Amino acid sequence: MDSFPAFYPLAGRSVVIAGEGEAAEAKARLFAGSPARLVRLTDAAALDARSYAGMALAFIAGPDDDWAAAAAQAARAAHVPVNVVDRPALCDFTTPSVIDRGEVVAAIGTGGASPMLAAMLRHDLEARVPEGTGRVAALFRAMQDEVRAALPEAMARRRFLRAALTGPAAEAAMDGDMEGAKERLRAALSDSFLLLGAVQYIDARGPADLLTLRAARALSAADVLVCDEGAHADVVALARRDAERLDGRTLEQLVELAAEGMTVARLVTGPAWRTEQAALDARGVSTVVLPIAS
Repeated sequence: MDSFPAFYPLAGRSVVIAGEGEAAEAKARLFAGSPARLVRLTDAAALDARSYAGMALAFIAGPDDDWAAAAAQAARAAHVPVNVVDRPALCDFTTPSVIDRGEVVAAIGTGGASPMLAAMLRHDLEARVPEGTGRVAALFRAMQDEVRAALPEAMARRRFLRAALTGPAAEAAMDGDMEGAKERLRAALSDSFLLLGAVQYIDARGPADLLTLRAARALSAADVLVCDEGAHADVVALARRDAERLDGRTLEQLVELAAEGMTVARLVTGPAWRTEQAALDARGVSTVVLPIAS
């Protein structure tokens, strides 16, 4: 990658916007509702290095190249990273197109090559990242110590959290019921059987944009991937990179994986999975069907 994406904490930090006009206002809107203190500079103050002392980031929206270059030089003299609107050659960093879901933030950048392309991709992704996603992250932040105390072994904790991401606690948080979400997560922690794995059936005929949000989340959280022949490559690509891939499988293998606490994503392309699911249910294995075409 040509540029390294990084997330910069804003609590207790000051961000300066130098200049006036719509471009400056657009940068200011990026920080609406954030914990950062926004400082606006115009005229001679924007060209004085002392104005930038202690700032975390500087955004320059100048009326012309000379003014923008002078303001950028002043900010750098105060050791502040600079973004200059529409002038990539003067930038220390570029501004990504941002999806803001509170605790969850996604950013798409093109290195300044095509902001319109980044905006287009952002619109595509926003539909796949519901408003409640940030509340799910807030739930796990709030419950982090309780989960760690209940599950001190790292592997067991990771498996539990992956399962919980598509479970009733996450669904409650997504709907805005934070107290109910905490109760459900605590109940899951107290019930050891919920630490057992599950087999989740996902329609893999593709393409990936036909998956439901719940199916996409389940696929990205699965420990093991078991695919029917002909599973669409775009769907398979959504799985975790470190998920174990099994080309062939037997019913006994699936039972054993679930007993070990593994979450299995079964990517299916035809109706034969129904017999397999019935057999797993008969063996007491938890199965979930995420919209499958008949």
